[in-house]
Amino acid sequence: MTLWGEIRPRVSHRRAGVVVIEVVNPATEEVLGTVRAGTAGDVDTAVTRAVTAFPAWSATSVAERLAVVRAVVAGLRARADELASTMTAEMGTPVTFARKVQVPNPVGIAEGIEAALAGGYFDGEEIGNSLVLREPVGVVAAITPWNFPLQQMVAKVVPALAAGNTVVLKPSELAPFTADLLASVLAGAGVPDGVFSLVHGTGPVVGEALAVHPMVDMVSFTGSTRAGRRVASLAADTVKRVALELGGKSANVVLDDADLARAVKIGVANAFMNNGQACSAWTRLLVPADRHDEALEAAVAAAAKYEPGDPALPATRLGPAVSAAQRDRVVGYIRRGVEEGAELALGGPDAPTSRGFHVAPTVFGQVRPDMTIAQEEIFGPVLSVLPYRDEDDAVRIANSTVYGLGGAVFSADPDRALAVARRLRTGQVDINGAAFNTSAPFGGYRQSGNGREFGTHGLAEFTELKSIQR
Repeated sequence: MTLWGEIRPRVSHRRAGVVVIEVVNPATEEVLGTVRAGTAGDVDTAVTRAVTAFPAWSATSVAERLAVVRAVVAGLRARADELASTMTAEMGTPVTFARKVQVPNPVGIAEGIEAALAGGYFDGEEIGNSLVLREPVGVVAAITPWNFPLQQMVAKVVPALAAGNTVVLKPSELAPFTADLLASVLAGAGVPDGVFSLVHGTGPVVGEALAVHPMVDMVSFTGSTRAGRRVASLAADTVKRVALELGGKSANVVLDDADLARAVKIGVANAFMNNGQACSAWTRLLVPADRHDEALEAAVAAAAKYEPGDPALPATRLGPAVSAAQRDRVVGYIRRGVEEGAELALGGPDAPTSRGFHVAPTVFGQVRPDMTIAQEEIFGPVLSVLPYRDEDDAVRIANSTVYGLGGAVFSADPDRALAVARRLRTGQVDINGAAFNTSAPFGGYRQSGNGREFGTHGLAEFTELKSIQR
C-alpha cells in the first residue's frame, strides 16, 4: 500500500512474506518492476485516515482548493514526458498518442475543474426562501482502469478533492506506476496528509474492500460492466453513492449523403485509438447497404496502415494489448466472428509479431447486428462493418446493444446529423468528427453506467445538495 508521503520505490524482486504484483511491459513481455499488493487491512487504514482528515479539508475555502487544483495542473504539465513514457511502458499505449491525448486530456479535465471553482460553482443558489448549497459527499473511493490511467484518475481525484472530499484511490494493478506519479504531483501541489491515499492491489481484494467499507461514502468506478455490477452490488448494503463509467459498443453512423472516405478514415482511427482499448471507441461502422463494399474496402485500406509495432517509437500507431489475457480475449472474439459468418476482410487471430501481446488490426464486413462481435465489447483493434437499409434502420441498429456510451454521425447536412444524433441512446455523439471536449459531461446510458465525469457535471457527482430555509 502507498499511503500519503510513503511512495514506495519500483522494486523488481520479491520480498519474503509480502505479496507483490509484477508489472509487465506488454510490448516486450519483460517485468518492469513490482508493487506491493494491498490488503483489506490496508484499505481500512487508508479509509480511517481519510475520515480523520475530512473535517479539516472539507472546511477549507474554495480559494484554497482552487490553488491546489492549479498546482496540480502545473505539476501534470511539468511531468508530461515522464507520464507519457510511463504509460507507454506499463500499458502499451503508443507514445505519440500518450503525448497528444493520454496526458493533455487529464490536463484539460483538471483545467475544467479549475474553471468551475474560479467561476463560483460553490457560491450557492437562492430558490425562494431557500439557500441551496453544494457540499462534499465525504470519503470517496476511486477505482480506476488501465486503458486511460491518468485521465480516469484525474477525472475522479481532482473534482473529488476540489469539492472538499477526501479520497482513497485504487488504480489498476496493470498501470500502477502512473498512479505513483500522480500521487507525487498531488503531494507537490500541497494536498495535506491523509486527504489522499493510494492503495495498490487487485479488484477482488482492494476494490471490494473499498466498496463494502462502512466509512466510504461514495465509490466512483471505471471499468467493465461486469465489474461495475459487482461494485454496485457490494456498495448497496451501505447505501453509498455509486458512479459507474462502464463498457461501450459505440456506432459510427455514416449517412447516405456523407463523405464516405472521410467518415471511414476518421472512424477507423477512432476504433483503433489506444490499440483499440477505449470504452467509447466506434467499433461498429454502419453504412448504407448499397455502399457496404465501398466502405469495407476503404476501411481495410485505412486499417492496414495500423501496423503493430513498438509503442515507444514515435511512428507506431498500434501497440500491443495490455496483457496476454487481454490479447487472448480479443483473439477469441475474432475467432467467434469468423465462426458466426462475418466476412474477415483484414487481419485475423494469428499473432502479427513474435514478441509482445500484439493483435493484428482486424476488419469484418457483412456483420449482422445479432452477431457477438456486434453486441459485445471486444476492447481491441477490431472493426465491424454493418450495412443498413435506411435511416430508421441505422438508428435501430445503433441502439440495439445493452450499451450507450459513445457514437458518431456523419452527414453533409449538419441539421440532419443532429436529428439522428438526438435519436441515439448514448451519452456522447460526435458529428462529422468533432473534437473531444474535456469539459462536457462524459458517461453513458443503460449498461454503460450512470453518473457523469468532466467539467461542472463531473464536479456535481462528488457533492451533496443542502437546502437551508430562511
